Amino acid sequence: MATTVRMQLELATSPAWTEAVLADFDRFLIDHAAAEKKASSMAMNMVAHYPDRPALVSAMIDLALEELTHFRAVARLIAARGLQLGGDEKDPYVNQFRRQIRHGRERYLLDQLLVGGIIEARGAERFGLIADALPAGDLKRFYRSITRSERNHQDLFVELACQVCDEAVVESRLGQLLAAEAAIVADLPIRAALH
Repeated sequence: MATTVRMQLELATSPAWTEAVLADFDRFLIDHAAAEKKASSMAMNMVAHYPDRPALVSAMIDLALEELTHFRAVARLIAARGLQLGGDEKDPYVNQFRRQIRHGRERYLLDQLLVGGIIEARGAERFGLIADALPAGDLKRFYRSITRSERNHQDLFVELACQVCDEAVVESRLGQLLAAEAAIVADLPIRAALH
């Protein structure tokens, strides 16, 4: 059953971020690939930690495969430009945001799902900005497609959260986490990276 809980980011990304990405698109692509790889890994970690939740397991397997497909597509773009994938680096946005996740099995799961959904929402917003800024062509179409996927993922995480907790609890916690995410984004330096 579809949920009535909706996600809306509290802080829009600055136009300066889009300018920074377009000015160093190669670096952005390398970071984008790393983000897709980490997203796939995160989904598989949830499969490993919650084998007793079949709906979650099924959704996370599908998500992991989709994120891995995105990783492969970005890796091909990187290779076509004569570049190499980068090593794994800490993502300051994700690391700071994950500190908001509370302890306790049910609260931890709820927060993990909502943090995941908000990260996907931020990705959808930013990939959309890139798609809008790119000239017509394959790259623009690719980023439009990625934007749609990220929006679907954000909705998936909210729907899964509503299977874990009552919608009123989800909506309340979502509001708290959206406020925390906005504060983190406001304090991060602008760079040619997804976050």
